[in-house]
Amino acid sequence: MELKRWQEENNGADLYCVIGDPISQSKSPLMHNQAFQELGLNAVYGAFQVKDNELADFMQKVREYGIAGLNVTIPHKLNVMGFLDEIDQDAQELGAVNTIVNRDGKLIGYNTDGIGYVRSLKEEAIESLDGKHIVVIGAGGAARGIIHALLKEKPDRILIVNRSIDRAEQLAASLKHNGAIAVHPSEELQKVCNDADVVINTTSVGMYPNEEEQPAQGEWLKAGAVASDLIYNPLYTRFVLDAEQHGCLKHGGLGMFIYQGAYAFEYWTGRQAPVDVMRKAVLQALT
Repeated sequence: MELKRWQEENNGADLYCVIGDPISQSKSPLMHNQAFQELGLNAVYGAFQVKDNELADFMQKVREYGIAGLNVTIPHKLNVMGFLDEIDQDAQELGAVNTIVNRDGKLIGYNTDGIGYVRSLKEEAIESLDGKHIVVIGAGGAARGIIHALLKEKPDRILIVNRSIDRAEQLAASLKHNGAIAVHPSEELQKVCNDADVVINTTSVGMYPNEEEQPAQGEWLKAGAVASDLIYNPLYTRFVLDAEQHGCLKHGGLGMFIYQGAYAFEYWTGRQAPVDVMRKAVLQALT
């Protein structure tokens, strides 16, 4: 749907949306509309497919039509920063924005991915990350946000394992001022998993429809370690389930998705997000 028509159809409501390409698979509208309804807010959340060459025009219309807030997903998390008036320090350090607040015509960018992930990990799997040994598989944008947030929890060290050593070293170099980070080639993944307290897959390996693929074997992890995955479709990947069979704690990606949305909701509305309602809405759509 075209943005102007959507705005006219919902005249009087506060308007929020997610933009990306592709976007049809997004569960954000279900989650946020349910949250607005739960709190009795006169607000509507939509999804818009926006291609790279359409981003500038769309952001101009966001200002013109007074859109109250946005979520931003692939491929716009970096480029959207050029259309904002202010960027939160964490988002600036990460070089990516996934949440925008329109505050009296001023567009302010935030990144809730990393803090959403850590909140989920601590609530669902491991109470404290202080002094822990963490292995992160992958060195892309998702890994960057996760590692940035993890370093604030004071782990003993974080090891990045990635096929491209150069990319992993660049990531480590950009964040090493926040804590101890080392890089290992993918051939050493089994060895570094052996004594890790937490192993996190930040890649797309194991995502639907390739659910049988695994970035690591569960038997590589010690009993009691946490096997974590950012993927939430399926709810638990083969890697996480395999690790559980070998005495590990499992942690799927649904919580991260819920909490990054909850933080965005709270930035927009100033109200506490109804997390249980949001989780239920997404779970119903996935099962």
